Amino acid sequence: MRVLVIGAGPLGSLFAARLHQAGHEVSILARGARLEQLRQHGIVLENNENGEQTVAPINVIDHLDPEDAYGLVLVIMRKNHAAGALPALAANRYTPNVLFLMNNAAGPDEFVQALGKERVLIGFPSSAGYRREHVIYYLGGSDERIMEIPFGEVDGRITNRTRRVAEVIESMPGYKADMRTDMDAWLKTHVALLMPALAPALYASATDNERMGRTRDALVLAGRAIREAFQVLRALGIPITPRSLRMFELIPEPILVPLARRLIVRQQMKTALVGHAEAARDELKHLADEFLVLARQTDVPTPNMDRLYPYLDPATPPLPDGSAEIPLDWRDIRRGAAVLLGLTLGGALIALGLRKKKDKGEKFVG
Repeated sequence: MRVLVIGAGPLGSLFAARLHQAGHEVSILARGARLEQLRQHGIVLENNENGEQTVAPINVIDHLDPEDAYGLVLVIMRKNHAAGALPALAANRYTPNVLFLMNNAAGPDEFVQALGKERVLIGFPSSAGYRREHVIYYLGGSDERIMEIPFGEVDGRITNRTRRVAEVIESMPGYKADMRTDMDAWLKTHVALLMPALAPALYASATDNERMGRTRDALVLAGRAIREAFQVLRALGIPITPRSLRMFELIPEPILVPLARRLIVRQQMKTALVGHAEAARDELKHLADEFLVLARQTDVPTPNMDRLYPYLDPATPPLPDGSAEIPLDWRDIRRGAAVLLGLTLGGALIALGLRKKKDKGEKFVG
């Protein structure tokens, strides 16, 4: 397929290179210094896990003409920059399928009004990365770890168009398409998890994931802000999607905080969270503001989201390193212990069943 990627940042560059690797006719739209970098070096990718570096010679353009024809356009950029791509796309009637892969709490209405519902798809790139000079350092799909790209039509249908786009996504090495009927809820849940909660808590920890791991107050505020954000979604009739994220509501705070600490200090978080937070503070604030618009449509109190919000401003001093002044909430510990006990016993029973199958010589396919 003839594909255009609008957005030459870390993930736009990654996707353009993967599509090129899959054999598609790919162009990437870039401007300024990034345009010159791509013309001089091509797309240079370095895998943040194994250090492997690759170079993809991609066709680079600096604008979209009204007569340009592409079977698929991927818009992969910061949400607060996406509006800038709409006039050129609206003027072009030869790009029937435009997939916006980005965080989005406001919904697809702006895109639909500009381009028409029949041209718009929405999704999320499910990868992470940052750029230093002309090199993109990334966490993405691989043969050993396939990553799913969730996407769908704005009205939730699965159409022939959806399936064709899924085929393009699945042609990329290391990726699989996840055609969803609830993509808007998925995106709103993802923003709820990160932008009014984890992102400002990271900024409150001087944008240092290891410091956040040892600063209990940042973890407590992040967990409470996530619960508030999920309550906002519920008040608006938006389901928590995927359902597995309900763990943030079900696990009691004294258990959730040490679990979050173990997750946040992982090396991968430097790429998945810290790198993006350092490079795109403007986008994270924009998305937090989008979510607060939703919150103000409800009666849900948001004291922890409000307490974290000032840390989106770089002028706000961070929390003291290692701060642990906020008392943990122990009220739900019994219910949470019961949930964890049930999960542990369930896992033990499954393991015992598999062991019995093995002892009996029965074939088991996992």
